[in-house]
Amino acid sequence: MVVEPKRNKQGSQEEEEKEGFLYHSTRRRQHKCGQNMRKSKDYSNISSMGAMEFSCCLLKISSIIPIVGVILLLVCSSLISPVLSTSETGIANDKPRNDTQSFRPGDEAQKLKRVRQHLKRINKTPLKTIQSVDGDLIDCVIAHQQPAFDHPMLRGQKPLEPPERPKGHEREGKIYEESFQLWHVTGEACPDGTIPIRRTNEEEVMRVSSVRRFGRKPRKFVRRDSTGSDHEHAVGYVSGQQYYGAKASINVWSPRVANPYEFSLSQMWVISGSFGDDLNTIEAGWQVSPELYGDNYPRFFTYWTSDAYQATGCYNLLCSGFVQTNSKIAIGAAISPTSSYKGGQFDISLLIWKDPKHGNWWLEFGSGVLVGYWPSFLFTHLRDHASMVQFGGEIVNSKTGGFHTSTQMGSGHFSGEGFGKASYFRNLQIVDWGNSLIPLSNLKVLADHPNCYDIRGGINNVWGNYFYYGGPGRNVRCP
Repeated sequence: MVVEPKRNKQGSQEEEEKEGFLYHSTRRRQHKCGQNMRKSKDYSNISSMGAMEFSCCLLKISSIIPIVGVILLLVCSSLISPVLSTSETGIANDKPRNDTQSFRPGDEAQKLKRVRQHLKRINKTPLKTIQSVDGDLIDCVIAHQQPAFDHPMLRGQKPLEPPERPKGHEREGKIYEESFQLWHVTGEACPDGTIPIRRTNEEEVMRVSSVRRFGRKPRKFVRRDSTGSDHEHAVGYVSGQQYYGAKASINVWSPRVANPYEFSLSQMWVISGSFGDDLNTIEAGWQVSPELYGDNYPRFFTYWTSDAYQATGCYNLLCSGFVQTNSKIAIGAAISPTSSYKGGQFDISLLIWKDPKHGNWWLEFGSGVLVGYWPSFLFTHLRDHASMVQFGGEIVNSKTGGFHTSTQMGSGHFSGEGFGKASYFRNLQIVDWGNSLIPLSNLKVLADHPNCYDIRGGINNVWGNYFYYGGPGRNVRCP
């Protein structure tokens, strides 16, 4: 059964210092560093730069909105298909090498053949390719030729026009800045009428046990609580009503992930169905996953499934499903900058809502920038509404050597440290049946293993409903 969390006391907040502090502390260094990088267009030394020095070159971000975590779907919700990014660009990096030793020579050759056939299907012919400083290749693909339109019900169609926003949705005063992802550092952009897609390579697909499962979360028995699971969570959630969307802001960190087979993420889940084979979810947020992406950068991601991760759904644009409409955001690309301990705090805002006219689920990023939509026909229960919304963090604990993992959640610090030190979700809202954004009225919080990762919620006039969450993993109280 679901674990009923204790309600945390509404903590006081450093209200006045937050708003002006979030985005400005590193602007001057960022501008100078970005100018130098664009002038030289020489990124060969990027991997040898110190963390502080490198981050100054990435400090362009706008507000984004989070996407939440699910508590019961927690168990299967974020296992990542093993993927590595090949350094096709010649840029030095520390991405893991391809591991094919588990395959016999004949099996490996056969799998390589299947991999290449699969890549022909998902890597569409680009009009232009942009080399990112982190080694990614970003292909600019004509919008109606993206993977979504391989779906039989979308074949021959084009992306839809923007829908009506929820009532009460106020765009933030700051205009969206396009350079919140690393691939924008080059100064290059995709042409109008195209969308940016992170290219998939052979090494990435060869990492998975089955080509058919590439880009999907492994099938796993879904429990109503996460006790005993290798997934651990600290989440806030609402349930018991009909939900037509959700909105939040999450600050972005670069948590340490202890080994290539673990991950750390912060996201929002929109959920419907039972926790069996008919579970429907829509997910979005940021994640650090060496196994999926081959590095330790936090990356913007999406996911969906309509059958509890069995045969439907995928990350990002790795299958026919999500329809991207934006030419400036690459789903799966690295985010910059990130928040720093006792330093600048950078958050992203995310809004997911159901278009009342056509029934599709749309995703908005930052100040009114539409990323795209999940067509309603992808789902069963979510064709109508969601029955639960969750926000929060999740990690995988592989218990290497019999000890709890030292993979960090959020900032790697416990919630009690507060602003500038702990990670947070703020301005949590849901979309009601009348397509209106309203505050949460019954937010509950839950931490699976509070000695390893914890959470505490509150409410005030500046942040509305909010919570701090996270932790270091292994410590004296979490052996």
